[in-house]
Amino acid sequence: MAKKPVVVVGMGEMGSVFARAFLKQGHPVYPVNRHTNMKKLARKLPQPRTVVVAVGENDLQSVLKTIPADWRKRLTLLQNELLPDDYRELGKVTVISVWFEKKKGQDSKVIIPSPAQGPRTKLLQKALSTLDIPVRVVEKQREMLFELVLKNLYILTSNIAGLRVGGTVGELWRDHPEFARKVANDVIRLQEALTGSRFNNDELVSAMVTAFDGDPAHKCMGRSAPARLERALAHADRLGIELPTLREIADEQSAGDNTAAPL
Repeated sequence: MAKKPVVVVGMGEMGSVFARAFLKQGHPVYPVNRHTNMKKLARKLPQPRTVVVAVGENDLQSVLKTIPADWRKRLTLLQNELLPDDYRELGKVTVISVWFEKKKGQDSKVIIPSPAQGPRTKLLQKALSTLDIPVRVVEKQREMLFELVLKNLYILTSNIAGLRVGGTVGELWRDHPEFARKVANDVIRLQEALTGSRFNNDELVSAMVTAFDGDPAHKCMGRSAPARLERALAHADRLGIELPTLREIADEQSAGDNTAAPL
């Protein structure tokens, strides 16, 4: 018996990993790019096994607004900086906090197992296992919230701290632990304000360091780092919270001097 099709919206590096995984499981995969008429495709595929939205975080909300109604209860989301408010109105979507890296011309590199929650979690687990990418099933909402915040903490702390010190995540924690902790504390404060929840800073930082240890050679500062800092401070302004270390780094960037403030 033929397996149900899978739709992948956004066929970049990450989307290609999921497409390959589902193909290896025997699912027909239908890619959606900027020129695809999703309404027309949805009439052909009203009930796909899942619809993986693999666009970048900046495009997520605009893409979700165009998702056909028949697909909305079949979504799988994997974006960075994802939080429950981003998908709360969509019902029982599946969410995965991706902890593997995929760069052009290279195979996937696993950092730690990727936690996932939702009705299609086991489907993801089976598909990604064909590529030796481990997925950890998460049952409780609070636990998944912690996992999403942890991923945000890892990304924002490494990217934003990297604007000042550069280097790798291993070097960041080895050579600048106090500075990294200050950045992390600001990021946690922001995540608490965005989610209306409280977290144990030590627990989150410890989990972040475990992820650092999973790939200590991972570069801190990606191309999105300046935009992540700008977005974090825009959230802080909107929410009326102080993020002093992030503000210092932003001032340094504006001045064009990454060494203006002491470590």
